[in-house]
Amino acid sequence: MSLSQELLVLITLIVVSAFFSIAEISLSSARRIKLQVLSDNGDVRADQVLALQSRPGHFFTVVQIGLNAIAILAGIFGEASLTPYFRSLLSLIYPGPALDTLSFFCSFLSITSVFILFADLMPKRLAIINPEQLALRVVGPMQFCIVLFKPLVWFFTTVSDWMLTLLGQPGQRADDITTADIHAMMDAGAQAGVLHQAEHNVIGNVFELEYRLVPSAMTTRESIIYFTLQETEEELRQQIATYSYSKFLVCDGNIDRMVGYADSKDLLTRIINNQPLTLRDAPWLKPVLTIPDSLTLSELLTQFRASREDFAVVINEYALVVGLITLNDVMSTVMGDMVQPQQQQIVKRDDDSWLVDGLTAVEDVMRALGVEEFPDDSNYETIAGFIMYMLRKVPKLTDSVTWAGYKFEVVDIENHRIDQLLVTRLPTATAAVPKA
Repeated sequence: MSLSQELLVLITLIVVSAFFSIAEISLSSARRIKLQVLSDNGDVRADQVLALQSRPGHFFTVVQIGLNAIAILAGIFGEASLTPYFRSLLSLIYPGPALDTLSFFCSFLSITSVFILFADLMPKRLAIINPEQLALRVVGPMQFCIVLFKPLVWFFTTVSDWMLTLLGQPGQRADDITTADIHAMMDAGAQAGVLHQAEHNVIGNVFELEYRLVPSAMTTRESIIYFTLQETEEELRQQIATYSYSKFLVCDGNIDRMVGYADSKDLLTRIINNQPLTLRDAPWLKPVLTIPDSLTLSELLTQFRASREDFAVVINEYALVVGLITLNDVMSTVMGDMVQPQQQQIVKRDDDSWLVDGLTAVEDVMRALGVEEFPDDSNYETIAGFIMYMLRKVPKLTDSVTWAGYKFEVVDIENHRIDQLLVTRLPTATAAVPKA
């Protein structure tokens, strides 16, 4: 064979090897989510790729057969065909006894370098950059190769499946998508600039609804404005004028004896029409939705949807009212700083200190300070609850706890309730240490 023919054979082997390298990486790393979207849009090739991914042993077997066969052929043919040419060139400068060895080494090095660069490295890097696009292009030829080598594919696939079973490993990869996977994708999108920071926070807050409990977003018992059946019309008018709420809880004597709730539209209508404003036996009072304090915000949304309400009273296991929550509270939790700036509860004094309201949810503190977790956070909802849990007592002024490199110090107390904390970044991270 002439030199041009030999080079043509080598180039053909390189191209075929590059095809198998691209197929190996693209078919295995093509993302199932993107393929499913393409499939839903009617791309038949995406269905074929998904089918191959469900049986990875088939195309991996073909790829390995092709790559190993070509590597052996390239070694035998390339070294035998190029060695004489290197011998002729090297003999011009070194006609010594090691000429044959040097010629063989140069031929081996040349063939190996060309195959590494053009048949392995570059194709695989291209496949990593555009896995889905290249997978759609190679899936047809790969299916043809699977049919062509069907006996060998069946033999090697059966043996490898048997060996994996002995090792206790599954025969195919799991494609289940977890919350952690979605969070990782969101973080990558934010870093790449695809997601704005506000969008990233909103999506993260949506996932928090699954485990964030109702008390973290509710209005606490002592902050609830409610009417009683014993109040006079003048007292009711005064409260309506003072508080611009759309709904008011109505109770019989005290807050734990709920009667229902009054819609401000009904109240204003009666005032405009000069009708008596009395709550006792009022037919326009509506039954109030009550929920346990153990519900998550996601479960609360389900309750709101089922009852067609946007207002609920939160009670504890002793049937005592602990708070009140509205649909707007849940949406504020989702939207975060976009509708309810965090500075209302977390005020940054300087680069290393913050004033934090005691009723701030621990999730908001974690986000603001960059703290990954709080200890045993299932036992409390607010940062005040964290302090009390760590101190194991009712706190007093100057009591403090250190955690995750921050010092949490009580600076204001109202009726035994922690009203404000001063959070200071410590020079080095330390373990949680309560100080009284």
